[in-house]
Amino acid sequence: MSTAGDRLQDTARKAALALPDVSHGRPFTPGLDVYKVAGKVFLIVTDDPEEQIITVKCEPEHARALERGYASITPGRYLDKRHWISLGPGRGITKQLINDAVEHSYDLAIDGLPQSERPQRAGAPRSLPGPARTEANHPAVRR
Repeated sequence: MSTAGDRLQDTARKAALALPDVSHGRPFTPGLDVYKVAGKVFLIVTDDPEEQIITVKCEPEHARALERGYASITPGRYLDKRHWISLGPGRGITKQLINDAVEHSYDLAIDGLPQSERPQRAGAPRSLPGPARTEANHPAVRR
């Protein structure tokens, strides 16, 4: 089941706040809720009801695959479009995909930190799954 915009944003916020040493605020504009770990941004939630998206870090190759597989995943809004993706509500955007995207982005943010500065995290880092090839999200069927 796909996730609606407000649920997409709430799911992302909850996933981010469940991770160790996360802070958040609105340093850029009141409409952008920014989540950081060790001073590094890993999630931006857009509060505009007309544009209910989240933006997360992602490896460039994987980002392009996700963009091809899901109509509502696009290059990251406001950021380096190679390393960030934006997820909006739409077909195939599930709670699990949102949680995985947020956790994967968090892991990418802490990867650049010295080992001594990394937050302690239970479990292995998550990898973000690729899109499943179904009729619903196949590029030839996308709307």
